[in-house]
Amino acid sequence: MEGLDLKQMTAMLAVIAEEKGLAEEVVLNVIEEAIAAAWRRDNGERDMNVRAVLNTKSGTADVFVSKTVVEDDIAYNPATEIPQKEAGKGKNLGDIVEEKHEVKSFGRVAAQIAKQVVLQGLREAERNAVLNEFEDKIGTVVAGVVQRVESRGDVIIDLGKGSGVMPRSEQIEGEFYSVGSRIKVYIKGVDRGENRARLILSRGDAKFIDFLFRQEVPELDNGSVDIRGIVREAGRRTKIAVASTIPGVDAVGTFVGGRGIRVQAVMNEVGEREKIDVIGWSDNPSEFIREALSPAEILRVEIDGKSAKVYVSEDQQPIAIGRQGQNVRLASKLTGYEIDIVTAKPETKKKKRSKDAEDTLFSAIEEAEDSSEE
Repeated sequence: MEGLDLKQMTAMLAVIAEEKGLAEEVVLNVIEEAIAAAWRRDNGERDMNVRAVLNTKSGTADVFVSKTVVEDDIAYNPATEIPQKEAGKGKNLGDIVEEKHEVKSFGRVAAQIAKQVVLQGLREAERNAVLNEFEDKIGTVVAGVVQRVESRGDVIIDLGKGSGVMPRSEQIEGEFYSVGSRIKVYIKGVDRGENRARLILSRGDAKFIDFLFRQEVPELDNGSVDIRGIVREAGRRTKIAVASTIPGVDAVGTFVGGRGIRVQAVMNEVGEREKIDVIGWSDNPSEFIREALSPAEILRVEIDGKSAKVYVSEDQQPIAIGRQGQNVRLASKLTGYEIDIVTAKPETKKKKRSKDAEDTLFSAIEEAEDSSEE
């Protein structure tokens, strides 16, 4: 067949399926669609409904053109319709009949069309395979192997039955990814592009921290403690607000763990450079803001609507604000209040007047006057 060797394509079917990680039936359907498109280009019209059947044993193919049975004496479209008298005995109006044609040869243009359809069809099949495999895993953390690092900084990660991309914006600042290394990633979602669908992976998302804590804190499963909020600047600092649902349970202590073992396990995964503040959640806005600004010591909080003016001593101001405003910025995101850090002026104490010689003299005179009056 000119420009398109069906026997060779049939022989390569299993190889293509294995390379792409697809079922042979899926690849076969793609090839049959390509044959139908090529036949339509050489022998039919664009709006024809054509399907092809490839015989995988002989490497030959037939195409079938579907047409709808219409009345004999009305105008009809020969590409999609057929008069009842031509449809054959027993065919009623509205029935679908198929005309069979043997595939013999394709022209050069038709062969090019077939190749394009195969490429597009395989991409679409790969896309669907990836989505089907990982659709129920979106929102979870999985292990993968770094496949390559692209020039713009995106990291391609092999997940076994598919791969995903971790964009630069989803990475931990300062973290290095070497090819072949095994890492944990959060499956954030799917990017459906024109040519392919890609899994979007992340290590910088706040939900990555959420998932890691759920692996370390079994009390989350039985509901005795809860995560009320997480804000994060990956590679720098994370603030996680926690609460207990059972009186007497120390939520912060539960998440930190004995000697800090639980929070340390999370830090080991994201890197020691990223500080994690575990704070107690409160439904009292003033108290929650105090906790959110940890480790700064707060003097008082004044709330006006969704704004809060927080007073601190001069030595605590840098701690409350944090490096490049990071601490107060994360506290604002966590609490939902626009926080303004204000330095409180130290109270001036009135000096107690010490008795001097003059005071002593006046006291003596007053005592003398009192004695003479008696």
